[in-house]
Amino acid sequence: MPRFKKLLISYFSGTGNSRNVALALEREGIKAGLETSVVDIAVTDRKSIPSPEPDALLFFVSPVHGFNYPVVMLNYIFRFPRGRNTVVLMNTRAGMLLGNHVTPGISGVSFYLAALVLKLKGYRIQGFYPVDLPSNWMSVHPGLNTRTVDFLYGKALPRVCEFARRMFAGERDFWCVRSILIDAVVAPITVLYFLFGRFMIAKTFYASNDCNHCGLCSQQCPVHAIELHNGRPFWTCRCESCMRCIGSCPKRAIETAHGMVSLFAVLFGWLFASVIDKKLLPFSILQNEGGHCLIECGLFTLASIAGYRLFHYCLRYRWFERLTVYTSLTKLKFWNRYKAGKRV
Repeated sequence: MPRFKKLLISYFSGTGNSRNVALALEREGIKAGLETSVVDIAVTDRKSIPSPEPDALLFFVSPVHGFNYPVVMLNYIFRFPRGRNTVVLMNTRAGMLLGNHVTPGISGVSFYLAALVLKLKGYRIQGFYPVDLPSNWMSVHPGLNTRTVDFLYGKALPRVCEFARRMFAGERDFWCVRSILIDAVVAPITVLYFLFGRFMIAKTFYASNDCNHCGLCSQQCPVHAIELHNGRPFWTCRCESCMRCIGSCPKRAIETAHGMVSLFAVLFGWLFASVIDKKLLPFSILQNEGGHCLIECGLFTLASIAGYRLFHYCLRYRWFERLTVYTSLTKLKFWNRYKAGKRV
């Protein structure tokens, strides 16, 4: 019999993987006779979060971005009221299929950082559970085919439901902590992604002339990061790179500017090596590899943000827009888009 009377599930989702996990948890909670509530944190007031009822079991579900929970989920957890409830943390990671074997993603620091914050707020952590669902990083690889998506979901969702039933019964599960060495190895990447990477990734998206100005990307963006500049979508630094926009655009107009990003990286590398590195930075700083890396990443991020405005302005010229399109991998016909759809 369940030890709890209520179930509160808070989730963030881009293309739908974490939403489907939240819906599976909701279904299991209802079957167990729990009074169940589901909160999509993208459409809730994250500045005024009500305190959970004392007899509620809390689940937090979110994808992994840069081997951590995305900033929107971290902000939600940091602002979550103090309490004494039991908490279960879950994430959806980038699963792939190799033959009939699911290659797991990496959770990184997502569980540990969130657990630390919630523990300091008075909560009891009952379990961690990563769910390997279809990778949706369409800037890097095409969306996975239907067979692969169905296979991954067919493996994952029954395990999610079984895990939920054990949590309702009061069991503890930290089995995934056995990967802590791998999680520790990628921790520096998490820091770099949080400080620099997420801003640079946001500046790789653009809308081609196939855009019909329907505004769907801006309306559906879970963090309101897409603005319209001169009638064309413009990605601000609030972007979480959740891939909802690129997966949902009915005209396939949203692309990643692979060619332009590569050209920019080469030009910046040359500029840094020939000018900034040799003439502008103090010699003492260059002796510290960590400081050198931070300075280079910081300058690259600032240059990316400034360069994106110029890039966005130049897209009004057809020759430039066509050059950008034909040097973008996402324009290729085999580069599928991914959107999970409702799986529960």
